Amino acid sequence: MHQPPVNDTPYMYIAAGRAVNCELRRTEINSVPVTIASVDPLNRIAGRQGSQKMSIVKSTDSDPTETLEWLESLEYVLESKGAERAGFLVQTLRDRILSKGVPVRFNVSTPPVNTIPVHKQAPYPGDRVLARRIKSYVRWNAMAMVVRANRRSPGIGGHISTYASSATLLEVGFNHFFRASTPERIGDQIFFQGHTAPGIYARAYVERRLDRTHLDNFRRELQKDKPGLPSYPHPWLMPDFWEFPTVSMGLSPITSIYQARFNRYLHDRGLADTEGSRVWAFLGDGEMDEPESLGAITLASREELDNLTWVVNCNLQRLDGPVRGNGSIIHELEAAFRGAGWNVIKVLWGDDWDELFAKDKDGLLVRRMQGVVDGQWQKYAVESGKYIRKDFFGADPGLEALVADLSDAQLEKLRLGGHDPQKVYAGYKAATEHRGAPTVVLARTIKGYGLGEAGEGRNITHQQKKLNEDELKVFRDRFEIPISDRDVLNAPFYRPPVDSPESIYIRERRAALGGAVPCRMVRAQPLEVPGDHVFAEFDKGSKGRDVATTMVFVRLLSKLLADKKIGKLIVPIVPDEARTFGMDALFRQYGIYAHAGQKYVPVDSNHLMYYREAQDGQILEEGITEAGSMASFTAAGTAYVTHGVNTIPFYVFYSMFGSQRIGDSIWAMGDMRGKGFLIGATSGRTTLAGEGLQHQDGHSHLLASTVPNLLSFDPAFAFELTAIIRDGIRRMYHKRDDIFYYITVGNEPYEQPPKPDGVDEAILKGLYRFRRGVQNRNRPGIHLFGSGSIMNEVLRAQQILGDEYSVRADAWSVTSYSQLRREALMVDRWNRLHPTAKPRKSFFTRQLQSDPRPIVATSDYMKIVPEQVARWAPAGLTALGTDGFGRSDARKELRRFFEVDAEHIVVAALKVLADRGEAESALVADAIAEFQIDPEAPDPARA
Repeated sequence: MHQPPVNDTPYMYIAAGRAVNCELRRTEINSVPVTIASVDPLNRIAGRQGSQKMSIVKSTDSDPTETLEWLESLEYVLESKGAERAGFLVQTLRDRILSKGVPVRFNVSTPPVNTIPVHKQAPYPGDRVLARRIKSYVRWNAMAMVVRANRRSPGIGGHISTYASSATLLEVGFNHFFRASTPERIGDQIFFQGHTAPGIYARAYVERRLDRTHLDNFRRELQKDKPGLPSYPHPWLMPDFWEFPTVSMGLSPITSIYQARFNRYLHDRGLADTEGSRVWAFLGDGEMDEPESLGAITLASREELDNLTWVVNCNLQRLDGPVRGNGSIIHELEAAFRGAGWNVIKVLWGDDWDELFAKDKDGLLVRRMQGVVDGQWQKYAVESGKYIRKDFFGADPGLEALVADLSDAQLEKLRLGGHDPQKVYAGYKAATEHRGAPTVVLARTIKGYGLGEAGEGRNITHQQKKLNEDELKVFRDRFEIPISDRDVLNAPFYRPPVDSPESIYIRERRAALGGAVPCRMVRAQPLEVPGDHVFAEFDKGSKGRDVATTMVFVRLLSKLLADKKIGKLIVPIVPDEARTFGMDALFRQYGIYAHAGQKYVPVDSNHLMYYREAQDGQILEEGITEAGSMASFTAAGTAYVTHGVNTIPFYVFYSMFGSQRIGDSIWAMGDMRGKGFLIGATSGRTTLAGEGLQHQDGHSHLLASTVPNLLSFDPAFAFELTAIIRDGIRRMYHKRDDIFYYITVGNEPYEQPPKPDGVDEAILKGLYRFRRGVQNRNRPGIHLFGSGSIMNEVLRAQQILGDEYSVRADAWSVTSYSQLRREALMVDRWNRLHPTAKPRKSFFTRQLQSDPRPIVATSDYMKIVPEQVARWAPAGLTALGTDGFGRSDARKELRRFFEVDAEHIVVAALKVLADRGEAESALVADAIAEFQIDPEAPDPARA
């Protein structure tokens, strides 16, 4: 038997029991080095003729004949039965061997080639010549917009390079895939990569949706009588254009997943026909390092969200350098997505590479590519063809031979897949046709593509803002922009005439897809607010029963769900704490949404309040993910735009884990003009007994106050809570104000009083007098402010001051310090800008002006929360609050520790009066002793 020597290693060649002549080449099978021989056995397997690939396996193979037969069998199945059958067999073999406990290593990554081979590419349907011209014009205008802005105002910023790498990825979508919403159908939701905004604006200019003045004032929104454009996608700033704020890295990925899932939710519940609607998210490879980016990808596959397509622009470069200098981000992402159950489509190499792959019979090209790290790929993007020939192809004589007939200039211009419209189109088409799983398209591009020496593929590319005359000419020539040498230095905008073939083509393509995108259009009609029957019971009080405001909220939620007018629009959202909040009673009646229904018998099925999942379930029980729950809240709170449906989300969560954990998402919700109710349950730093430092919340209202259109309330009583929610539904869904709400409720049970007369307006404005003290003008007087559960300590302090110290103290309920502050600031501003007009007075000032006593304001939150209104207090304000880390203990001990119990309120009030000369200092000392307060106790703010 012939044994050809290869590096003195013995090899055995067997082909049907006879020796044949062969040519050797090295490769690997399951990471084991082997040598492949090209031979020409006749009729090795029945029905097969011609040249076949046979294996010569190292002598460490105990049975090379058997190995060869397995490989030949696989080749036979591939040729005769197709890839699907071959894949099924391999999968079956894998499952069987794993079931036998055999440790086998399987690689979830595939070779670095395009997922869709040339012979399976869908033909490109459009006019590639016209499409390229349009793309070139958009490229130029995007660049010119940033360059012109920085010439006018140096340092104003803007990004050229991200769009330069994304232009083909976006243009193929604009021309053939992105469906706009029409009165007859719901279109696609598209999350555009934030840094590509100049390109989106530039295309809108070519489409004649924006004019030159818009582009000339990019990042200059405050120019008088000249409409400008914001830096990034911001619906708050362009409410008819942008739908989603996307530039905060990591939010688009998770938000798009839950948007796709919410589309299914609407469809399964019969609220909207979203069957033809697709969610697209254009993302950066560097962005994938944000925890939110990959944190929810298993949800997408678990829910089989085949209405979701991600396009990851793999230009291998983040802001300051390579994403994975010493590794491969595409290899890494492919493994992550395949492991999570996604359909992965790699678009890596343009058609320039097709002939090279076809000529490479020995797999040398693929093996060489596998050995190149991303930092070196970046190097090739900026180097000459001569360097590429030597460093990349020169690694093997066979590779050198592959490109022997190509010039250095041709090597330098070998196009990547993300810049080839044919490859991109084939990838998108396959993605949209895939069923049963979401798809990610990993598209290989070059950051700053087309910028040449000005920054193509370089680490400085992200910060590139200016081009000199020579660089502008190179850009113009490369993309064939019809601008003269005389004008090019000014970087003028260009768009073809309205009757040109390019303009006609772009209009036709968008008309075929339903209209312009991006486009934000409010289609939902005003909603009628539920009647008094839903809210009336909460105004009567609990009549001797102790009820926590959390339970009041759950009772109100159940009544809203049962309402015939709006009940089906209510979307309860909770992150795995429904039973903690007492919401489990809703499980059986309304069901927990699950697209697949319930495939098991729940362990509590014999209980009244069992865990029931259903395809038409109304509750979104998201598991332990505040970020995911917020993403669902965002999808539901913007459905009035995306789907024309007034869904009303109530997201219920531990108040500590709201703004502190997902503040960026809440800020984006405000930018998006979202609507709904964030319910901070188990709120306060002393009300949530026993839980301690990590769970007790003393600052969420402070954080909520930073979002301009988020209205925050801390109600103490049932009637306050229901008045706020009722008016919130009216304002958001009937009046259609672009606001949303943060409302805290607590788990401390106490008797709920009946609603006093005439307080509705004051509750909504933030302050009303709940109970007057002893009305004796000869006594020293003080105002006591309270909120939430601490209101009960204020009422107890009021009683002590009146009974034991003859102080007339009025008890006020402050439902919202932030609302009081905002209105007072508006009044101050008006007065400042109208110095000769009669000064206006804020609501806060008007409430106290007839009786200007000093104020002691006590909150279960940091002192700075009530101090928001201190500057307008007519006789001063002393704040008591819960600054510092929490502790695990009972409510009474916690309130003593944080100095917000009734006794500390009394001492604070007496000290204020003593400082004003209305009480003796000795009286304060006596109270401290009587209440057993330790004056030397550590300051809780630092303890």
